[in-house]
Amino acid sequence: MEPIRSLEQLKKHAKDLPSSVVSVVRADEVETLIAVKEAVEGGMVECILVGPEDGIKKAAAEADFDISNIRIVNAADDKESAAIGVELVRSGEAHVLMKGLVATSTFLKAVLNKEHGLRGKGLLSHVAAFDVPLYPKLLVITDAAMNIAPTIEQKKEMLENAVIVSRALGIEVPKCTFVCAKEVPYEKMPCTMEAAEMQKMADAGEFGDILFDGPLALDLAVSPVAVKIKKIESKVAGDADVILLPDIEAANVLYKGLIFLAGSELGAVVMGAKNPIVLTSRADSAESKLCSLVLSGVVAAYQGR
Repeated sequence: MEPIRSLEQLKKHAKDLPSSVVSVVRADEVETLIAVKEAVEGGMVECILVGPEDGIKKAAAEADFDISNIRIVNAADDKESAAIGVELVRSGEAHVLMKGLVATSTFLKAVLNKEHGLRGKGLLSHVAAFDVPLYPKLLVITDAAMNIAPTIEQKKEMLENAVIVSRALGIEVPKCTFVCAKEVPYEKMPCTMEAAEMQKMADAGEFGDILFDGPLALDLAVSPVAVKIKKIESKVAGDADVILLPDIEAANVLYKGLIFLAGSELGAVVMGAKNPIVLTSRADSAESKLCSLVLSGVVAAYQGR
């Protein structure tokens, strides 16, 4: 498989795969159904809609989405919708879980339920694949939404989750880095010391078949020009596939900067559960919601569902 280098290529790839089924929790929301409609009608995913049946039908009508041949599972409220949505995935009837109108806290509580949830062995982390106008391929960044101040062990798991997404995108040996404000370890900048520690982990093979170089400043991670000017020798610098950020603040600033200043689109997935999870924001564009659905379906197919 050739690496997927854009979100358009991602959507084309999804059409060639057996469709993943998405369980949409509280599907009685027009914005959510607009994205689901495009993905379903484009042959990229299939879906099961969970929530108040009358509300779903009303939202579908507003979204101009013909759901006459789509399964609806009636549920009265957030708690029941989340429980049913999760169970559809646990049972194998669906492969991806998507948040709709349901409150995030209720949604995640159902996901993390020890008896009936989708808790995996690892850490839940948010992984975003950005299509940046000035970058020649998709750029994967983590974690802008889930982990506030991760420890180095959590960062290790975050990187492992991002590597799975990269491999689902056809990148067999992803080029990964830990972006800090400085490209050499410096005791007054703790994240650079963590990056150096992760470099040792990578050199010892703890992340499998990847290329890792860290710490790197952002310019050195993505700009061949900066690499040339600063005379850096690296198999990753200037051509990174995966960028791990020190904390949620740094990641969130980069995430929103890429969207609102660089005009980027993205697909995002929450990894670390037994199945991929779509956790979009109301501020996300319709295109990003669509691409998040598609990316999650592609990841599910890669993982063998």
